[in-house]
This record gives sequence, C-alpha cells and structure tokens, in this order.
Amino acid sequence: VRILLAVRLAERKWTQAELARKTDIRPNTINALYHEYIKYISVEDLGKICEVLDCEVGDLLEYVKEKKKRV
Repeated sequence: VRILLAVRLAERKWTQAELARKTDIRPNTINALYHEYIKYISVEDLGKICEVLDCEVGDLLEYVKEKKKRV
C-alpha cells in the first residue's frame, strides 16, 4: 500500500506542519505518513486528514500489487 500524502500536500502547496495544525495530528505521525514509513494509521486520523484535504481515503491510499519473486 502506498501513501499518497506527499502528493496531496504538494497539490495544495501545504507543509506537513500546516496539516498537523489543521488536523491536530502529531507532526511525527504526519511526517511518517508523508515519507511512507508508518506501519499503522488510525481510522480517526485518516478521517481527519480526509476532512481537511476534502478528499476520499482512496485519494490517500493506493494498493500496489507486489511482484512475485521467481524461485
């Protein structure tokens, strides 16, 4: 699963700090989402981000099929 937060913020020319302030989500959490190294995100945080960015969950998350390794 890819997290497209960096793309969405770039489209609006927003910083991570702005999003953190508007959503009341910890800056460290926003940074982990932005750089796609977070393992878990709460549904509540996803909802806050979607509300502030006026988008759907599918605009933030994208399923990418992994290539199978050959044996």
